[in-house]
Amino acid sequence: MSESRPARGIVVAHGDMAAGLVHAVHRIAGAEAAALTPVSNEECSPETLLARLGELAGEEPAIVFADLPTGSCALAARRLCSGRPDRAVIFGTNLPLLLEFVFHRDLPLRELVPRLLAKGRAGILCAPAPDPHADPALSGR
Repeated sequence: MSESRPARGIVVAHGDMAAGLVHAVHRIAGAEAAALTPVSNEECSPETLLARLGELAGEEPAIVFADLPTGSCALAARRLCSGRPDRAVIFGTNLPLLLEFVFHRDLPLRELVPRLLAKGRAGILCAPAPDPHADPALSGR
C-alpha cells in the first residue's frame, strides 16, 4: 500500500482523555486537528473497541496514539496495526506529539514515527530541573 496519502490519526484512551487531547489540539492547531479522531474505551468490549478503530482507520495509512502500552486500548491498537507496515501504534501520547503529527502527517511513516517519538519524549520536562544527586534513584547510583 502506498503511503502517499496523509496518515490518519486515532487517539484511543481511557475515559475522556482522548477527547480532551483532541480538543486541545484543535484549540491550538485549528483545522489541522481534523486529522485526529478521539476514541474512548468506555463501555467497550475488546472486540467492540477493535471494530471501532478498524472502522476509523479504514484502509488508509494510520497511527494509533494510545495512552498506555498495556490494557484494552493498547491491545486493540496492537491488533489493528499488526502485520500492517502502513500503520503504527505510539504509546504514552502527549500534546507535543499530537501537534507534531497534525502538522507533519503527510510524511511517510518511516520518517514520521521517529519524529513523533522524539517530539513526545522532548515534551516531558521538569522545572526546575531536578538535582540528580539529591536522590540516588534519579542519579542511578
